This record gives sequence, structure tokens and C-alpha cells, in this order.
Amino acid sequence: MTARILVIDDEAAIREAMRMILEYDGYECVLAASGPEGLASIERETPDLVFLDIRMPGMDGLDVLDRIRAFDDAIPVVIVSGHATVSTAVEATKRGAFDFIEKPLESERVLVTVRNAVDRRRLADENRQLRRAEQLRHEMVGQSPSLARITDAIRRAAPTNATVLVLGESGVGKELVARAIHRNSQRSRERFVQVNCAAIPEELIESELFGHEKGSFTGAAEKQIGKFEQADKGTIFLDEVGDMSAKTQAKVLRVLQEGEVERLGSSRTLKVDVRVIAATNKDLEAEIAKGNFREDLYYRLSVIPIHVPPLRERREDIALLVKHFVDLFARENNFRPKRFTVAAFEVLQQQPWKGNIRELKNTVERMLIMSPGETIDVADLRSLRVEARGDAGVPAGVGASGSAVPAGVPAARPPAVGERPGTLREFKEAAERAFIVEKLREQQWNISKTAELIDTPRSNLYKKIEQYGISQEVDG
Repeated sequence: MTARILVIDDEAAIREAMRMILEYDGYECVLAASGPEGLASIERETPDLVFLDIRMPGMDGLDVLDRIRAFDDAIPVVIVSGHATVSTAVEATKRGAFDFIEKPLESERVLVTVRNAVDRRRLADENRQLRRAEQLRHEMVGQSPSLARITDAIRRAAPTNATVLVLGESGVGKELVARAIHRNSQRSRERFVQVNCAAIPEELIESELFGHEKGSFTGAAEKQIGKFEQADKGTIFLDEVGDMSAKTQAKVLRVLQEGEVERLGSSRTLKVDVRVIAATNKDLEAEIAKGNFREDLYYRLSVIPIHVPPLRERREDIALLVKHFVDLFARENNFRPKRFTVAAFEVLQQQPWKGNIRELKNTVERMLIMSPGETIDVADLRSLRVEARGDAGVPAGVGASGSAVPAGVPAARPPAVGERPGTLREFKEAAERAFIVEKLREQQWNISKTAELIDTPRSNLYKKIEQYGISQEVDG
């Protein structure tokens, strides 16, 4: 695409000379005889580069520069002057000018400046697009009250340097929370370094986190900079922190307490300024009780704890998430988006989603790739076994409450009307089933409200629903 270059100069001869130089080299050239005329041209169609005379009647070139920067600070502006002084060049640079060239203009100097400025603008545009794509990939989507609470916690935690511990099941989006905290912090222009503590072998994790010197152990052929050093001035995200060994935990605690790291094989201590965000799907308090996790490290990490609920507790977000994943997949793969029917959305909302948002995303991508039509309906879900898998769905006949009997698990037979239990166990089970069904009906099959009403954990209620084969279609 041809670069569009705007020349703002009150001298007609200069404007024509610039037009000849630029058009001969294949650029599109637009001319303006004054500052206001040039600003109006910028508002109509943003140029890729502006050459701006510094001395013009009416509006001074530096004032025009300020107005251009206020309108779009990504437009490179080259100041042109016939009366150049060092102080003028310095002032123009302070105000954001890309370059400063003197009259009379030499064609080679002009063209070199154009190439440099256009390349810089193109790189800036590409970086902006990449950052936008990265933000979309890690965007937190939903309107549920639980997500609103998380967003509020992020807003409060982000501007501080406090350590944050993100808690939740696998696949709920703990990394998204960590990235949102970094993105909204004062460290956002610095690095976000992610470490999956569960994915690194125990014998390598210390080297990965803290680095090592050449020859410090067998196989250490080169010096390695550790993740904490890489994250200096930025943020380090320790994912699955509950899987760290006791030795590594002690070293991480030292970083938090002293702000110091020491590479393996080195006696030199290095100062680092790092904001630590940790995440785990484990119950760290239970791990402390077992002796698997340091209590002092736990309190250092959990200055601000943020709990991310599983997807089954924020079902109202599923439709928005599906649409988001459809748009994201289509954009990243140059793929024509497909539409999910209302019935398909309802089925997806009824699933247990044991893999949470990660599982939902994978399911949506599978449906987009494998379904033959432009619209995805319940039949497509069934044909691709979305409804029959214990890990990606539930069988047909699921209730709106999300209750289901996973494939392969024999459901308890509901007692027939008038049938008398033959044993004490059968009587207890029949009574418990009837009680749960009654309470689910009272709460319009809302699992969370029912669990709260009967004073039992949601996880236990789900187990009972599966055990007794309860569903709204059968028992509603």
C-alpha cells in the first residue's frame, strides 16, 4: 500500500519541489499551504507522514505539531526549517517530532527520512495490532456477578505492588486474571514472564527460575538468565505454584522477602524488582497441613487472594464466551464464523464443563471446524459427541439446572410411584432423592441456591444429582 505523505508549507515552490521528489519515488503526496489547512487534511484522512514547515504565518509550526500529536501521536512529523537553530531542533524533538531537516531540501535526505519514518509507522501499527490481538486472546468475557467481583478485585490490586494469589480449578482462567493485573499496573510496559511450575522437572525448576552459571552442573554448557531476572521491573506469574519443591519454595520466599536472587553456581547476589502473581488449583492450606507447602510462603503470596469460580457457577457467561471464541477463531484463522442456534446455546449452558473455560474453548473450535453447515444446532452437538462425553458434555435430557448423569455412570433408578423400599438403604436413598428434588423445584432448579438452602457444598449436591439420576426433564 502506497504511503500517503502530507506536506504543510506556506511556500508554493517548496510544496511543488517536495511533490516532485515524493511522487517520483512512488509516494502519494498531499499539499497544504497553512497549518489549519494541513490539520483539516489530517482529520479527513490520516497520513502516514507529515513534513511541517516551522515558520508559517498565522499558526506556527510548533503549534501545529502540538495539535497533530494531540489528534494522533502515532503520526511521524518531520520539521522543516530554513532558519534552523539547535534550540529549535531540541524544542521540536521535545514536542514529539520524528526528525528535523533544513532547507534547501536535498532529495536523497528527504527520501531517507521518508523511508525511516514510514518503516517506523508501519512497525508501530503492527505492534499495536499485535497488542490488540494479544488483549483479545486474553480478554475476560462475561457479565456474571462473580466475574464483576473479580474485575473489581483486579482494579483494586493492579496499581499496587502487592503479591496476588489466584485460586481456582484448572481451566477457569487464572492466567487471564494475572495478565489483567499486569496490564492495568504501573509495570504494564515491562515484561510479563510466565512460569508453569508443574510443567518443569523438579531438577530444572531452580535453574529456570533463578538461572545458572556456565558449568554449574552437568549439562550447563552456557550461562542462563533466570525468569526472575528476566522479569526485573515487570511481573512474574508463577502458575501452579503448589507444585514447587520445598527447596524452591525457600528460594522464592527469599526473593519475596529480600528482593534478591542467586544463580546456581554463583556466589553473587542480584537485586530484582519483581511483582509476583501466583496461581494454583490446589488447596494450599491443606498442603500446609500435610507438610507439602511452607506456611510463611503462603502468607507472603496471598496478600491479595482472588478466587476464580468454575464455569458451572457462572453459566450466564457461557453464551458470551462462545461468541467470543467464535470471533477469535475466525479472526486468527481467516475462518468464516458460524452461528450457534438458541437450542445449541441452551445445551452448552447445561453442561458441567469439568475443564471449565479451556474445555469450552476447545469444544467451540471443534464445532467450528467439524460441523458441516453454517449453523450449529443440537444435532451437530450430538453428532460430534459434545452431549455424550463425560469430559466435554452431558447426555441428552439434561435439566436446565445443569444436573446430569455422566456417560458410563449407572444412575440410581428413581423409585416408581407407590413402590415401597425393600431395605433401609433403599428407604434412605428414596427419601434423600425426594427431598433434593423438592428443594430443586422450590429454587427453580438453581444449583447454587439449592445447595445454600440445604446447607451442603455445591460439589456434594452435584454428586447426589448424578447418583440419583435427577434431571429437570424427568423430575421437573
